[in-house]
Amino acid sequence: MTALVQPRHDLSPDEIDAVEDNLYDHNRRATGRDDGQGLGFVIQDEAGRTIAVAAGYSWAGISELKQMWVDEAYRGRGYARELLNAFVSEAARRGVRRIWLASYDFQAPGMYEKAGFKRMVEFEGWPERYTNIILCMTLVEPSVPNAS
Repeated sequence: MTALVQPRHDLSPDEIDAVEDNLYDHNRRATGRDDGQGLGFVIQDEAGRTIAVAAGYSWAGISELKQMWVDEAYRGRGYARELLNAFVSEAARRGVRRIWLASYDFQAPGMYEKAGFKRMVEFEGWPERYTNIILCMTLVEPSVPNAS
């Protein structure tokens, strides 16, 4: 059978979820770790409309904060920091050792750094004229085997 690569630039959320499930299954088999869980928090206004979100996951002692968003009308009130604190606390409760995230220089890398995240790498020109920054927070230092 010859593989035929076809353009599909409009995958549905269900199709993307299926890919994520397949990737998780592969990673689970490769590592023996089957403890992946979503990790997220929301803030809603009085009408029940979501105005702020922190979303990611924990798995195998690590966590990724994939999305952090606060509606423009509600920025500057400390909501992002509250969400970040809740995310970090829950990750720690789950035994996560490290949390990582990506933030463009025009987003909120300073907020993450104030919270204790450290810049690990910067990709300049991603997109052009901007920088994509990978940050990491270590909650628990990995144990190093005794070399004696």
